[in-house]
Amino acid sequence: MKVISTLILLIFKFGVAQTLAQVFGCTDPLATNYNFAATNNDGSCAYTATTVTPVNSYNLDASLSETSGLICWNDNIWTHNDNSNTNLYSLDTLTGAILQTDPINGVVNNDWEEISQDSNFVYVGDFGNNVNGNRTDLKILRIEKSSILANSPLVDTIFFSYSDQTDFTPTGGNNTDFDCEAMIVSSDSIFLFTKQWVSNKTVIYSLPKFPGIYSAGRRSEFDVQGMITGATYQESKRLISLCGYTNLLQPFIYLLYDFNSTDFFSGNKRKMNLSLSFHQVEGIATNEGLKYYCSNEAFVQAPFINTPQKLHVLDLSSYLNDYLNQIILSTFQNVNPEVVIYPNPANEFIVLDANLKKNEGDYFISDLSGRIVDFGSLLNAKQKIDISNLSSGIYFMKISGAESQTNKFIKQ
Repeated sequence: MKVISTLILLIFKFGVAQTLAQVFGCTDPLATNYNFAATNNDGSCAYTATTVTPVNSYNLDASLSETSGLICWNDNIWTHNDNSNTNLYSLDTLTGAILQTDPINGVVNNDWEEISQDSNFVYVGDFGNNVNGNRTDLKILRIEKSSILANSPLVDTIFFSYSDQTDFTPTGGNNTDFDCEAMIVSSDSIFLFTKQWVSNKTVIYSLPKFPGIYSAGRRSEFDVQGMITGATYQESKRLISLCGYTNLLQPFIYLLYDFNSTDFFSGNKRKMNLSLSFHQVEGIATNEGLKYYCSNEAFVQAPFINTPQKLHVLDLSSYLNDYLNQIILSTFQNVNPEVVIYPNPANEFIVLDANLKKNEGDYFISDLSGRIVDFGSLLNAKQKIDISNLSSGIYFMKISGAESQTNKFIKQ
């Protein structure tokens, strides 16, 4: 009987440990409902209303009055117009001045609404569909980067339709949910974010990124309470930044981050207004996820509104720096199975139980930015460490000689 009771107790303890090891909740310290004990992001984070003001804004050349997409590539910004010509324009990142114009010959610009990229190709989305919502020639142009730089663009085409669009009756202008102006490219796929004039939501569709004819599969939807017009993707950092505007031309950006795989709406979803009233923002781009470029088309509504085409620079480091630092750290850090930290989360102290080949050594505690906040000598295989002076948050424990592996703990 004693053996059975002991076994039951061990099973119970193991079950409790497993339950405590995974706590679902909001894991973003910037959220109003941040749960410091949460280890798994459940996408529930909520945020206070935020308005972002550009660091700089530059007027663009008159030839870019319909600029509609942006990428950062080859140390410059690249853009295009949505229906006036078939050029790609390279812009100076410091002034917005046109540095080079590259004609893409042998193609038509029905409604170029977005530009994206991977390591070898630039992708231009000819999929604007707001005139009547019934285009049957939706396509994405794929252009070799090396051929653009050689002034001899090589183009092939990806044709697609929406898997759930069965009615092609003309809807009239700006009255369809099958319009699209935002696209990202991953290591193996293209993802479209629709601009829904009727519902003010966005739907994600996916298709292969190779030439062919495809039915774009519907993946998921989200109520953005506006119209999405541009997207940029940091795949290794699990970060997507969308831009758009409301029916009253109030522009915004939507940050999607810390999501699971390609379930882009499963993580944090933070909407921030831009202090640019009556700006039809259509393009967004970044190199590293902290400094962003946005562009707006010219918008004139006489006699009161006359907004010229502009390029804007945004600094989002205060919103994303901690998250991106955590991603960078996790890239180089592996959990050391020979080290156990408990309790975790902890309040006043932690116990470091290190089953190492040699007990003597040093331990180092660093915060999310990589700054070492505490260190000391490890004299015993099991050692109590005072963490009462640390602020609440996530920390990493490194033990010298432990094959550069690191363990994470949470201070409540």
